Amino acid sequence: MEADYIVVGAGTAGCVLAARLSENPDAEVVLLDAGGEITDPDVRDPLKWPALQGRAYDWGYATTAQDHCAGRSHAWPRGRGLGGSTLINAMAHVRGHPEDFDRWARAGCAGWGYADLLPYFIKSESSSHGPSPYHGTDGPIHLIQPETPHPITQAYMRAGTLCGLEPTAEHNGARMTGPTVNTLTIKDGKRQTVADAYLTAEVKARPNLSVLSGVMVDSVVLASGGGGCRGVRILTAAGIEEIWANAGVILCAGAIGSPSILMRSGLGPADELTALDIACRQDMPGVGRNLHDHLLAGGNVYRSKRPVAPSRYQHSESLCYIDGAGPTAAPEIVLACVVAPITTECFSAPPPGEGYTIMYGFTHPRSRGTVRLASADVRAAPLIDPGYLREDYDRRIYKEALDWARTVGASAALDDWRAEEVLPGAEDLASPQAVESFLERAAYTHHHPVGTCRMGTDAEAVVGPDLAVRNIAGLYVMDASVMPSITTGPVNAAIIAMAERAGDLISSRRPLAPMAPAAARQAGV
Repeated sequence: MEADYIVVGAGTAGCVLAARLSENPDAEVVLLDAGGEITDPDVRDPLKWPALQGRAYDWGYATTAQDHCAGRSHAWPRGRGLGGSTLINAMAHVRGHPEDFDRWARAGCAGWGYADLLPYFIKSESSSHGPSPYHGTDGPIHLIQPETPHPITQAYMRAGTLCGLEPTAEHNGARMTGPTVNTLTIKDGKRQTVADAYLTAEVKARPNLSVLSGVMVDSVVLASGGGGCRGVRILTAAGIEEIWANAGVILCAGAIGSPSILMRSGLGPADELTALDIACRQDMPGVGRNLHDHLLAGGNVYRSKRPVAPSRYQHSESLCYIDGAGPTAAPEIVLACVVAPITTECFSAPPPGEGYTIMYGFTHPRSRGTVRLASADVRAAPLIDPGYLREDYDRRIYKEALDWARTVGASAALDDWRAEEVLPGAEDLASPQAVESFLERAAYTHHHPVGTCRMGTDAEAVVGPDLAVRNIAGLYVMDASVMPSITTGPVNAAIIAMAERAGDLISSRRPLAPMAPAAARQAGV
């Protein structure tokens, strides 16, 4: 079998790229996915997302034991099927702060600044805010905001205002910071995955697009003598088979899958590959490095004075980003109101309906970790070490986030709901050491791993600003792994916009002209 383009992975980026590349009827596109179509009705119910982890469409990854998280291993769920992690995520759609992207551009990633990506954010969405200088109305991604937020959510947003945080209309417009309701990928009361949005029945019916499900990609096929990438090797019931690409292979397997495929192909740190008896085709020490992720905490939990009704949306209806230092700085702290008690396995909490949580976290971790292969076998889980809280800065800002959560939680605006603060308890606040211990036990992933095939122009960058793997013609990466540094919020919205732009780059179409709304420039956001 052969095609012009082979897209590896039907997660967020893969769905976008398969749809956009196959718009050219002369381009044969093959989309490979390990999971296939997911029919579990619970996926559609926005309230069921906390129960989806661990099911057959979750890769079920886990980290190594984390020294600064009380020695705990963290579950790292990632979606496995058409739609990737949009099958199981919490549906929040947050682009990130403009400085997130402008930082990339200043570091050499030309074409990836906020103004470059804004037209692709607009192109990708149908927003209740549009049309506007920030929003579109004709894109595949359907976005809503809660029209009738939960009473606790409303009280929480008032509490933030009483604590000096200026409200904002939304996260994706002129100003990101301040109390507001979430923007959600919910359509007609149901979860909308990226596959729902981009791989519609009409798109899947294109004669030049083939979607192959149940396929594990072992490695890419590299020509001898530096001839570039020729295709991919896949694992089927019959054994290893090869598919050939005439124009390019695009890895969209995510921050864990894409570096793993590169390393199994002999592209990675030479010492690690040699230790696993993998022939090193190109020493690339940056592959699998620069892993980082957002941390949240469970958390700042309150027992309620009266029964807490279920959310009408997806439990977590509001995120609040808190201003960083200076008028153009990206926010460093995030709070989230969840109308349910949320803790890690280290704590107990009130039963559902009897409590609520103000979750907290920090947005720009400085700690970095790795993804490494445990074996050359495609079926072996990789070794994932995010290095949580290794850096002093991360531990300090995490404590500041807890302080903010407790300040908002103690506000008079929540007096009608707050019976008592359950977590942290008095013993958790008894000393700086006790607080640090509490934070280590409360920490868990916000499910945003990035950075393991970093884009850049330096010697350790894995891909250049054109998303091509260094020195390997015909091989590209486009997913969260190419982010040089993490965006302020959930990364999925940014990946959609990046993949939209990647579709133009890879198919040699002229990218959309940059856009910079005057309001954004004046407000410094």
